[in-house]
Amino acid sequence: MAFLNGVHHVAYRCKNAKETVEWYQKYLDANFILAIAENQVPSTKEPDPYMHIFIDIGGGNILAFFELPTKQPMIAPSDANTPAWTQHLALKVDSIDTMLKVKAKMEADGIEVIGPTDHTIFQSIYFRDPSGHRLELAADTATPKMNQMLDEVKWDMLNEWDRTKKAPTHARWMHDGSYAN
Repeated sequence: MAFLNGVHHVAYRCKNAKETVEWYQKYLDANFILAIAENQVPSTKEPDPYMHIFIDIGGGNILAFFELPTKQPMIAPSDANTPAWTQHLALKVDSIDTMLKVKAKMEADGIEVIGPTDHTIFQSIYFRDPSGHRLELAADTATPKMNQMLDEVKWDMLNEWDRTKKAPTHARWMHDGSYAN
């Protein structure tokens, strides 16, 4: 029996709570909904002052951040063994047009944006927030047929990957331009 109802919130560290709120409001039209500040961590009782901010990114999804002024500065990405492009948060937008408008606004303010990248089932752009977290805006473009094709091969792909650690080619049509309706 499934007992999970979804993600309550996802939390990251940020360099500056106020700057983070203002950036997410300006570029992603997100809504600042809650601030919690303590001098002691409630779960561990460690004396460690923090500001914990919560941002509604739409659809009941909450993105949260901690500013930790007594800790050493952030180093992003934090895992030296993981490529910087790997760990990211992908946010869904309603259309490619919306995605491109956000891209133009960011670029006008000097923010580096990669893309759009055509993944066939969605298009996306990639950028970093003021704390260095990699974000993606994704606009779905999949057809029911595409989704069905991917569903039919997902286990074969996973099993082949598990055996060989080489990329299976079952869904190569997503990035090689060979998809035919």
